[in-house]
This record gives sequence, C-alpha cells and structure tokens, in this order.
Amino acid sequence: MSKIIQLNRRGILKASAGLIAAPAILRRAYAADVFKIGKVGPVTGPIAGFGEATSWVVDGLKDVIGKLPVPVEIIQKDSQSNPNRAAEVATELIEKDKVQMLLTKGTPDTVNPVSDQAELNGIPCISDDAPWQTFFFGRGGDPSKGFKYTYHAFWGLEDVIANFLDIWDKSGAAKIVGGLFANDADGNAWGDKEHGFPGPLAAAGYKLVDPGRYQPLTNDFSSQIAAFKEAGVEIVTGVMIPPDFATFWAQCAQQGFKPKVVTIGKALLFPSSVESLGDRGDGLTSEIWWSPSHPYKSSLTGQSAKDLCDAYTAGTGKPWTQPLGFAHALFEIAFDVIKRTKDLKDPEAILASIGDTQLDTIIGPISWKGGPNNPVKNVCKTPLVGGQWTKTAKGLELIITNNPQHPEIPVGGKLRTIG
Repeated sequence: MSKIIQLNRRGILKASAGLIAAPAILRRAYAADVFKIGKVGPVTGPIAGFGEATSWVVDGLKDVIGKLPVPVEIIQKDSQSNPNRAAEVATELIEKDKVQMLLTKGTPDTVNPVSDQAELNGIPCISDDAPWQTFFFGRGGDPSKGFKYTYHAFWGLEDVIANFLDIWDKSGAAKIVGGLFANDADGNAWGDKEHGFPGPLAAAGYKLVDPGRYQPLTNDFSSQIAAFKEAGVEIVTGVMIPPDFATFWAQCAQQGFKPKVVTIGKALLFPSSVESLGDRGDGLTSEIWWSPSHPYKSSLTGQSAKDLCDAYTAGTGKPWTQPLGFAHALFEIAFDVIKRTKDLKDPEAILASIGDTQLDTIIGPISWKGGPNNPVKNVCKTPLVGGQWTKTAKGLELIITNNPQHPEIPVGGKLRTIG
C-alpha cells in the first residue's frame, strides 16, 4: 500500500515530465525539479498505532511544503508491521521511485530494515520511534565509526530504565520484577545483559525474574505467570505489542496474579489499546515520549505540543497519541535539511546538512553535531518521562507522574498502585 502526496509550486504537470531518474551506477542522478521523499511506517498490523497519525500530519503540512525552495513529492508506504515488508518497500522507494531521502518510524521492526537499505544504497535517511540502542547496536553499529547515511532521534534504554525505576521506587512495591521480553528486536534489546535492563536493575537493588524470550503473538503466558507468582513478583515490566499484553493481562486475571505495578513499554502507548482493556487499563504505567504537556513548539507551524494534539483530535475525532509529535518532527527535520542544502541532487550535500542540523522541534532540540544528547554518532536523544493511565470523567487518560530526568516537563498527578 502506498500513498503519494505531490506538491509543486511550478505546476504538477510541468514537474512530472522530469520524474524519471537515470539508473543507479556509481552515483545516482535525480530529477532536477522535484525532491522526492520516501516515508515508511506501519499502517496495518499489530504495531499500526505507530503510523496512525502520519498521513494526517502530511496532509496538514501541504501549505508548508508548497513554500519550500523546491517542489516536494512525498511517497508513503506501509511496512505492514513486518520487517521483511519494510525492507521491500524501502527498496521499491529507492530503485523504482528514485527517492532522494528516506524517513522511517515505528519500532526497530520498521526502522532497522529501512535504515539498512538506505545505508546499503547510499540514500540519506532520518528515523525515530525506536530506542537508540536498537537502531545503533541492533544494526551492528561501531561507536568509533557510526553510520554514513542513517541518522536517528529517540531516547535510549538508559532513559526508559531511569523512568521505570523512579516509578517503582515511588510505588513502595517489593523489588522483585517480572520481565516480559519478546523474541524480537525490541525484546532482545531490552532483555540484553549488556545494554538492557538486567545490569541497571541489579545495581538499583531489584531482582529481575526473566523466564526467557516468548514468541510474538503467543496465546499462552501461563508459564511466565507461574514463574512470577512463585518468585513473589510485585512489579511486571517488559516491551510488548498490544495484542500480547492484552493476552497476558487477561490471563493474569484468570490465574489470580495481581502485581502492584505493571510498567510496560510499547503496548501501553496508545489510547485505543488501553481502552480495549476496560477498567483493567486503569493504573497501568508506561514511558511517555511526548504529550500535550511537553513544552516544545513546531519549527514549521509554531504550534505547541498541546496545539498539535488539539488539532489532531478536532481533525480526526481521536485522542492524541504519542507518535503524533514524532511524525511531525520527522518532517520538521527533513524540511529544514531541504532548506539548508545547496545541491539537493547531491547525496553528500544532503548528508552534510543532516549532520549540521541544530533545530528546536515539537519533540525537543535535535542536533547531531556532538554533545550530551549524542551518545554515539548518528544518534540524538529526545526527552522521556513516565506516567500512568488514569480513569477520569473523560475516560482513561495518560497522566505524567514521573520526570526524574526532565523536570521542565511538568507532572500532572501522583502514582497509584493497582494490586
């Protein structure tokens, strides 16, 4: 599935005559009058929530796109929540559509295969929505070298661990944590002994009970629940797709397992996923990448985070969702690069502009120029806080309860235990 949005200040028909690019040899040749951006993200499948807002964002930027120094064509393709499909459509964008830049988001299952194709084919690529360790080390990155064509903006596992530990410390629950890590890119990274949860949790005095990797979309968590009950687990954590957490949480109720704190990455990001749990969604905790309370503005529209959330709800009838801000920021960065690049037909010039980025966006400041937010080359960290789903008169709302690393992002309530 693909969606093409083409905007051309000089006229669509005139520009389309130059869309056929010369085949790739030692160096790609591009159409002189249209800059083509390929965007890959999940629109269908179990992680479709990560791509839900992107088309709405692009539609809302039509006026901005029309004012760029060159005509721009944006081609969107669905990864279908499948790594193989993500690589396939990225290849189509490069070889068939002749894009000059790739944008991608939506967990390592999309980000990594798309970034790999960009690196292999010499196409500048910008990504977000995946912990930086999964983007960098998950692709075999060498800190002494980094990558050439692929750049990433997102928080790291050290940030999610800091926020989860702050939630657990304040909960008063026993320091025995049950881990649920899938046999996928995220689960293997979060459960990794070197880069993931085990070391920091042990250093903080927590015992991690890890029954081993489970297969995504499994229908039976009985063995994990039994292990947690036997070990006296009062805190459950992990990184799960929404269908897996729904299965696990239902089986916890059936089998009488009642942890005091449940802090799960990925599965609890989206309002629709939590609302489907009914009253059992109340009190669940998760990381918060972005919210209406974040004190940042768009470099393109001047909208605050709250303004963008309100516009999304008014335009779609849906509650705000965390990937909304990151979808918007991808285009903020891409359009800033376009404005600053002297020769858009030259991938090296585009790369130089990406590397020189220093931009305040709706998700916070973005720069790859070297500094405290650049743990390795090609990576810029973004702020992270923690929060809890809370039943209100409006329904379940995600409230920021913990901000140990970023006090500039205000909390909106106090943490509660659930068991």
